Amino acid sequence: MPLYTSKKVVAIGGGHGLGRMLAALRSFGSNATGIVTTTDNGGSTGRIRDCQGGIAWGDTRNCINQLITEPSISSMMFEYRFRGSGELNGHNLGNLMLTALDNLSVRPLDAINLIRDMLNVEVNILPMSEHPSDLRALSTSGEWVTGETNVDEMEQDLLRLDLEPEVPATREAVIALQEADCIILGPGSFLTSVMPPLLLPEIANAINQNQKATLVFVANLAFEYGPAGRMTPKQKLQWCERACKARKIDVVLGEKAHPDLAEWNCITEDLASPNRAWRHDRLKLKNAIESLLND
Repeated sequence: MPLYTSKKVVAIGGGHGLGRMLAALRSFGSNATGIVTTTDNGGSTGRIRDCQGGIAWGDTRNCINQLITEPSISSMMFEYRFRGSGELNGHNLGNLMLTALDNLSVRPLDAINLIRDMLNVEVNILPMSEHPSDLRALSTSGEWVTGETNVDEMEQDLLRLDLEPEVPATREAVIALQEADCIILGPGSFLTSVMPPLLLPEIANAINQNQKATLVFVANLAFEYGPAGRMTPKQKLQWCERACKARKIDVVLGEKAHPDLAEWNCITEDLASPNRAWRHDRLKLKNAIESLLND
């Protein structure tokens, strides 16, 4: 189909939400790119970062998992999670494989591409940065909180988000954004998946300067908890636009109409999976994005 070969789509986020979106964009092949958040410090990823350092691999692994179309020994290895009572308990083999490649001084993007080739994943997956950094937030009381898991658990509202330390964006991610016909933010945890890549100046500038691209915000279906759950839809859009140097979001794609979003072009569609109402349906997402590109 000409659409898949003539249009380039870039999605930004992390974890389950971005993986879901990239699975919906699978037909675009190498014309689809995911820019993945690399600041996670929880679960297996957090334990690996504590003892080995490096970027967070968990969200990248999750995206690759959702793009695997042909089950194989390789894919079962990559998805395998250790169980038991020892130190390996809870660790995902995919995380350990990517960490091992990192420790062998393989460039993180080259490590991802090696795994993609092994698992026949055509969609591009790029880390937001190839340098380790953590998310930190300033609360309304003036206290700085560091680490994604701690930010998610904050009882006070946020004034701002930062990355510590400041790191450069992956060059290929910036180029992908400059060439994109459509840039998608979300779905996913707003503060800890969608926002971190936008805190990188090179990524924010690339989004701002690509005025030909349609900038789309995909709303979550499930309610978020913590400080993100206390934000209104309008506040989330304002945070994205402020991070992107006042670049206006062109389309808000969601299931519910919000009266306070009158200044944005909101498209309301049924996007939920028929068996899990809190999760986006891949085919419905695919059709919605393709409709925007055709328009």
